[in-house]
Amino acid sequence: MALSPPAPTCFLSNLSSSILPSVKLYPLLTPSLTPKRLHNRLRVRAAVSLESGNGAVTVATEKPERTPYGRQYFPLAAVVGQDAIKTALLLGAIDGEIGGIAISGKRGTAKTVMARGLHAILPPIDVVVGSIANADPACPEEWEDGLADRVEYDSAGNIKTQIVKSPFVQIPLGVTEDRLIGSVDVEESVKSGTTVFQPGLLAEAHRGVLYVDEINLLDEGISNLLLNVLTEGVNIVEREGISFRHPCKPLLIATYNPEEGAVREHLLDRVAVNLSADLPMSFEDRVAAVGIATQFQECSNEVFEMVKEETDFAKTQIILAREYLKDVSISREQLKYLVMEALRGGCQGHRAELYAARVAKCLAALEGREKVNVDDLKKAVELVILPRSIINESPPEQNQQPPPPPPPPQNQDSAEEQNEEEDQEDENDEENEQQQEQLPEEFIFDAEGGLGG
Repeated sequence: MALSPPAPTCFLSNLSSSILPSVKLYPLLTPSLTPKRLHNRLRVRAAVSLESGNGAVTVATEKPERTPYGRQYFPLAAVVGQDAIKTALLLGAIDGEIGGIAISGKRGTAKTVMARGLHAILPPIDVVVGSIANADPACPEEWEDGLADRVEYDSAGNIKTQIVKSPFVQIPLGVTEDRLIGSVDVEESVKSGTTVFQPGLLAEAHRGVLYVDEINLLDEGISNLLLNVLTEGVNIVEREGISFRHPCKPLLIATYNPEEGAVREHLLDRVAVNLSADLPMSFEDRVAAVGIATQFQECSNEVFEMVKEETDFAKTQIILAREYLKDVSISREQLKYLVMEALRGGCQGHRAELYAARVAKCLAALEGREKVNVDDLKKAVELVILPRSIINESPPEQNQQPPPPPPPPQNQDSAEEQNEEEDQEDENDEENEQQQEQLPEEFIFDAEGGLGG
């Protein structure tokens, strides 16, 4: 009996299905408020030599408008299962400075598929015309060297900008330092008689996605250089007679197979979310995954059309959540809860609670809220602190303490004083009740470092 491929559901949909599980829908929009679909425009940028303030010349490479051909990448909305990873990718699209996402898993677990699928739901970005690093016109303090002197204005006195597709740059395993951070363009320097700076992959990835496949096999020197630049948010090139700097704040997405080698601990520590794709799948889920993958191979346009509405909806939610994120706040008591979870989980340093707080705020922004709630805190612990924890499976047995002695008898006066103290404590509890409602009732980790019941 032949099995017909089931229709996939989007990971942002509330549609219940026994075959394709769905992820929680974040109701930021109602259909009547959904704006029209954004139209991406790619413009041709001519190759020009641009003078920088320090004497070096930068080259803006030609980016002709291309017609898509060849391999098309599987849409993220059609991936079966992997809800936690898809949620983390969505949060990364909202806040590119969330700290990066690492996905581990064996061969054939859709690691690369999900990383590339995120690119389709990223909204386009507005960049300054002539910028080599996708400069944001709203942040002139982050422009690359020399851009302020050569910026162009229209007849109304506004800075000329253009809408481009959000960049997605993959770093190959054999990448050189020159290709990564940029170097001198020897050919153009000889032709022009001045030192010409050739931008690297880091300049192209600013405000987009920087993808590293098999990061555990990446050269140690290259990985250290990469993490340093991403931590600082700026790439400074001081070499071969040039001095140049440009912003570099992409979302880092890394994938690796643990069977091919472990990732260095200091590298994983500087990535906010580290999740595994090696999750057990039910028989129905495997059938659904094979069905949708086969349908995509035979007619990819049908699959894209099936998830088109969900993909456009995700783009809109990302745009709105980025605006909501500016006003989201997290209380001191909620920070204390995250710190306590990190301590109970045995996390070293402070990055666990720092990243968890940022993830919790993104979750609140995704639902259009200005304050972090209990669910946001729990989800942040699951995504950030739990993978970093050192779970104590067998906590040491504690020496049994003798039972405490019975309390001494109290007279009537002391009993009345005790009742008054209890009444005062009850009043204080009522005053703090509103704040306590925004904290989970139980910790995920117990006091011995194991998982709570």
